[in-house]
Amino acid sequence: MSATRDESEIEASRAPLLEHLIELRGRMLWAVVTFFACFLVCYAFAHDIYNFLAQPLYHALEGQPNQRLIATAPQETFITYLSLSMWGGVFLAFPVLATQIWLFVAPGLYKDERGAFLPYLFATPILFTMGAALVLYVIMPLALDFLLSFQAPAGPGQLPIQLEARVSEYFSLTMSLMFAFGLCFQLPVALTLLGRIGIVSSAGLGRARRYAVVGVFVVAGVLTPPDVLSQFALAIPVLLLYEISIWLVKASEKRRAKPDAGSMPKV
Repeated sequence: MSATRDESEIEASRAPLLEHLIELRGRMLWAVVTFFACFLVCYAFAHDIYNFLAQPLYHALEGQPNQRLIATAPQETFITYLSLSMWGGVFLAFPVLATQIWLFVAPGLYKDERGAFLPYLFATPILFTMGAALVLYVIMPLALDFLLSFQAPAGPGQLPIQLEARVSEYFSLTMSLMFAFGLCFQLPVALTLLGRIGIVSSAGLGRARRYAVVGVFVVAGVLTPPDVLSQFALAIPVLLLYEISIWLVKASEKRRAKPDAGSMPKV
C-alpha cells in the first residue's frame, strides 16, 4: 500500500522536460550566486585565512632566521589569495549547494529513499572537515618537522641548506593534502551507500579487511610526505572508518531484513 502511495507521489511530481530544465537552471543559478558571494567574503578575509593555514609552518620555523614565506613572481601572492578564497567559498557554500541538489533530486525519490540519503548530506561535510583538520593539526606539523630536519648549517667549505618556502607551493601542498584527506574520510559514506544498493556487504567487507589494510597504507604512502608518522596518522583513522563502515553496512542489512522477515507467511 505504501509502495503504491509512493509511486503516486512520484507520478504527481513529474513534470515535462522543459520544466525540469528550467528548475535545474534556477538551482544552478542559486548555487553559482551563493558560491560567488562566499568567494567574495573569503577574499575579504584572505589574509586571515592565509595566517590560519600558515600556522604549522610558522611554528615549525619558530626561532629560525628563515621564518617567512617568499613570493618569486609579482602575481604569486594575489593568485594564492584567489585560490584560498575559491576553496573557502566552496566550503562555505557547500550547505546551499547540497540543498539545491537535494531539492532537485528529492521529488524523484521514494519516501524511504529520501530518508536514506538525507543523513549523508549532513555526514559528508562533517567527515570532510575532520579530514582537513587532521592535515592542519597533525599531518603538516609532523611532515614539516621531518622535512625541515634535512636543512644543513654552514660549515668550513660547505654551503648551508636552508628552506625558503614559496607562498604558492606551501599552500598548494596544504590544500591538496586537505582535499585528499577530506576525500579519504568519505569512506563510510561511499561504502554505506554501496551497501544500501547491494554492491557490497558487511561480510564481504570483513573478508576484504586484510586487502583494505594494505591498500590504505599504500594510499597513505602516496598522499603523505615520506615519513612513517604521517603515513600512520592517515592510515589509522581511515582503517577505523573502514571498521565503522562495516558496522554501518551490517546495521543497514538488518533493517532491510526486518520487513522481509515480517512479510514471510507463518507456518
